[in-house]
Amino acid sequence: MDDHNHSEDTEDPSNQPPDHSSHHDHNTQSEDELDEDVPRTEQSLLEEEAEDVDEAEQELHERSEHHMDHGDGEHDHGDHGGMHEGHEQMFRRRFFISTVLSIPVLLYSEALQDWLGFSVPAFPGSEWINPVFAIIVFAYGGVPFLQMAIPELKDRSPGMMTLISMAISVAFVYSLASVVFPTQSAFFWELVTLIDIMLLGHWIEMRSVRRASSALDELAKLMPDTAERITESGDTEEVPVSELSEGDLVLVRPGASVPADGVVEDGDSDVNESMITGESRPVSKEPGDEVIGGTINGDGSLRIRIGATGEETTLAGIMRLVEEAQGSKSKTQVLADRAAGWLFYVAVAAAAVTALAWTVAVSFNAEVIERVVTVLVIACPHALGLAIPLVVAINTSLAARNGMLIRDRIAMEEARNLDAIIFDKTGTLTEGEHGVVDMATVDDIEEDEALALAAAVEGDSEHMIARAIRQAADEREISAPDADEFEAMKGRGVRATVNGNEVYVGGPNLLNHLDSDIPPALRTFADEAGKNAHTVVYLVREGDLIAAFAMADVIREESYRVVDALHDLNIEVAMLTGDSRDVANAVADELGIDTVFAEVLPEDKDEKVQELQDQDKLVAMVGDGVNDAPALTRADVGIAIGSGTDVAVQSADVILVQNNPMDVVRLVKLSKASYRKMKENIVWAAGYNVFAIPLAAGILAPIGILLSPAVGALLMSLSTVIVAINAQLLRRVDLSIPNLPGVSPSADARPAD
Repeated sequence: MDDHNHSEDTEDPSNQPPDHSSHHDHNTQSEDELDEDVPRTEQSLLEEEAEDVDEAEQELHERSEHHMDHGDGEHDHGDHGGMHEGHEQMFRRRFFISTVLSIPVLLYSEALQDWLGFSVPAFPGSEWINPVFAIIVFAYGGVPFLQMAIPELKDRSPGMMTLISMAISVAFVYSLASVVFPTQSAFFWELVTLIDIMLLGHWIEMRSVRRASSALDELAKLMPDTAERITESGDTEEVPVSELSEGDLVLVRPGASVPADGVVEDGDSDVNESMITGESRPVSKEPGDEVIGGTINGDGSLRIRIGATGEETTLAGIMRLVEEAQGSKSKTQVLADRAAGWLFYVAVAAAAVTALAWTVAVSFNAEVIERVVTVLVIACPHALGLAIPLVVAINTSLAARNGMLIRDRIAMEEARNLDAIIFDKTGTLTEGEHGVVDMATVDDIEEDEALALAAAVEGDSEHMIARAIRQAADEREISAPDADEFEAMKGRGVRATVNGNEVYVGGPNLLNHLDSDIPPALRTFADEAGKNAHTVVYLVREGDLIAAFAMADVIREESYRVVDALHDLNIEVAMLTGDSRDVANAVADELGIDTVFAEVLPEDKDEKVQELQDQDKLVAMVGDGVNDAPALTRADVGIAIGSGTDVAVQSADVILVQNNPMDVVRLVKLSKASYRKMKENIVWAAGYNVFAIPLAAGILAPIGILLSPAVGALLMSLSTVIVAINAQLLRRVDLSIPNLPGVSPSADARPAD
């Protein structure tokens, strides 16, 4: 109802669909990219593991293989975790078995006996221990690497597996030849230890990736298998969650999980939503409140009317977004892929030069082969292949744990370089509802008395002004007296009888209607409120004007802190609103905002984003994801805030589940930290080859320093472990806002478990 005469926000909701023709084309990902965290080369290996893995793992592999080959678009959210777990167990098993089989080879290696000064008993046939056990280790632990190299060669994209295969194949063939031609020395012990270390490195890699990619599995576990549906007779029946339909009424008992999205029809309880929204405290729910599937009910019983099931639920939407984020490729990932390809050709060229140089220097012998093998092994881009995907997996998991859903990794990466962030005012920087920000009374009237009278008159009204007055009374714990004969006066206000007195509440038009004079004290108050772009509502009792209330869209407490924090990060803050310029300037002055765009229609908001972009600024837009769809799409980074559970916002790159603008600062901090880890990993994974390859080739041979193939494998695996550990350190990033000048501490950010 519009019975109060006051200034309203002029922003009009727009159902205009997002324009995906701009920079958001990069949101579209191919199916192959969606499954990038399950390397194609490793999937071929699992096909050969039917005898070693259980039936469930094999079925899981076949389903993922079908997705990659046919691009059917169907996703089982448990595939990725299961695939990595299957590979992890397989490599673990092969590592331990191969290591045990390598012990006899090490014990009967003459070179090791000489170096370590020990001997073992010889017996008839003991000379065959080394070649026989080495063949077994090669067949069991080494052949899988050859199998995984085949897809690389078929795709004409040689990489890590091709390098490993070349190294162990050359070592294996040469060692077998030494058995036929005893004049040549073999290095069986180097071969088996090389395979063992490769298996160990791959096991550690699969373990790290599987742990980092467990976000989807953990989300899937939130949904219960069954629900208690209430029948027409009022009884309950236990049914699978998959059988629930929109409109069904379900009973959620204390401690049980909510089976699907819906609205509370009956009951009061506190619901733990931390696993979805990141909110650490349980949220009170009563009739009319929305609940999210997968959240956990507290001590009360709830009857919930189902509003969305299956793929339409909030949790399913979150899982899709997390999966898209983990599967999409960033610019840094593309760079790492290219570096891995270049490294293969560098390694092959270095091996060829090494072979030629050593052959010229010492003639062709076992030492030449050993140099070539060491070069190929140490150049293996194992760590490079892990450098970016692992950081990305941890990044998206950590973001999701803190209520940030990343749809586009490129946008997430760009967030670290933002020059300006535009905030929509209503519902983002402000609460989106009017509140009483100040009040004044005539001399003989107490503020509590005036507020009680106003709340009594507004008791039956649903207008935003009425709600604001009632809320102000509740905050002061004021009990409003009973009111009778309520009447809405269109365009003027409302009236009612309170304690036998006729009481009115309304704006300036009400005073004109009643022909009431404004006392000097209240006139001064009204003038000051007008300068601050506040709406003034008056209280009249029995014809006397006794109080005035200043109303405004209340600024969020967090908004003060977010502006300060962004300024400390050297990011310009702009505000976009459909409100009048006076209202916009008042809010901007209060918050210290740099740039104001006022009186902007929803369909014109994207033009304001373009204005800043035309100044060569990287711009983020923060809005509600519906009214601001064109602007979110136009921005370099579109951030939907205030969406609450609306995870289907397609116009944004990042969705902030909690209605908290401080998460924008957390997003920037996480982007900076993640990119730093990516750069560190790439530098270590590729950069160490600058020193390692020449060392492996024997550049220091004149001073007696040579690396064996086994030592080369150890260094390569060590680089993989270092990259994995460095990526895991991202989990320790401090996403709390504080530690910034002038910014008070906020609630602790949630770590990535």
